[in-house]
Amino acid sequence: MLSKQKMARINELARKAKSSGLTEEETLEQQQLRREYIQAFREAMVETLHSVTVIDPNGNDVTPQKLKESKKRRQH
Repeated sequence: MLSKQKMARINELARKAKSSGLTEEETLEQQQLRREYIQAFREAMVETLHSVTVIDPNGNDVTPQKLKESKKRRQH
């Protein structure tokens, strides 16, 4: 995930944008930080999904094939 400093800066820029507006430089910085945040979030979500196995009430593994294939690709 993003560092605490970057998260604090994202929040700081969001507050400033609502109250007094951002300079062009700050707007570009905010966009870059948001891209980094979204990328980190997506990577964390993929890691979470790779740790999931779906089991039906009968105890059968019904994990979607696409997820199984993705897990295999990540292991190699």
